[in-house]
Amino acid sequence: MLTVNNIEVIYNSVILVLRGVSFQVEKGQCVTLLGPNGAGKSTTLKAISGLLKEEMGEISRGNITWGDKRIDGFSAEDIVGEGIIQVIEGRPLFRHLTVEENLQTGAMAYRGGRNFRQDVDMVYTFFPRLKALRNRVSGYLSGGEGQMLVIGRALMGHPQLLMLDEPSLGLAPMLVKEIFRIIREIKDDTGISVLLVEQNARAALELADHGYVMENGRIVLDGPAAQLRENEDIKEFYLGLNTSGERKSYRDVKHYKRRKRWLG
Repeated sequence: MLTVNNIEVIYNSVILVLRGVSFQVEKGQCVTLLGPNGAGKSTTLKAISGLLKEEMGEISRGNITWGDKRIDGFSAEDIVGEGIIQVIEGRPLFRHLTVEENLQTGAMAYRGGRNFRQDVDMVYTFFPRLKALRNRVSGYLSGGEGQMLVIGRALMGHPQLLMLDEPSLGLAPMLVKEIFRIIREIKDDTGISVLLVEQNARAALELADHGYVMENGRIVLDGPAAQLRENEDIKEFYLGLNTSGERKSYRDVKHYKRRKRWLG
């Protein structure tokens, strides 16, 4: 479905952020982008969704195709119309609107909201908690409820590709587990493809079919998620485990860059 082909991204015509990034997302697949802060993961999502222009960024080389269409020149609105919807990091909501009114705004991206009642029932099936809170002003939601709402609002637009940027950010471990369970359920029940940016490598690799590791704007390692979970470097540097399966402290691994075999 989606092919990102050797893209470079610059900000303010000066700052090179992505360097030759290439990957694919197939229909019904979940792909995760892993890496530390500043690796270029969120920039990659914005390059796909057309949001780079809002931040003085541009794709300076390479291309992005969706099926047989090249979309790297499309506006963000047109990309949503193609069925690619990004859930932005930080759970941005219309905080003065109720839960259901937020869902109505998402419904406008598909047939002008004419399917609202049918679609909102579908969202409430995945997120029963939102149905109980449908008349609550969204500014009073907890972090987990807000994350459910931004994902539900994206689903109202009938995405074929759902891009999630750090859905576990700031959530308690039990809530992270619940959010990822629901994402899996959505993927399995609807056939929607998922592109996931996540620093919780353990949760991401349990959900994903394929993973890519990004460092300094480049993809340095990729493979099936099951294979990455068994990779010794991934275990040590992203799962916090050494070769004996014991958790290591940050002090033990803070100079890890010199020892990463994939950078050698």
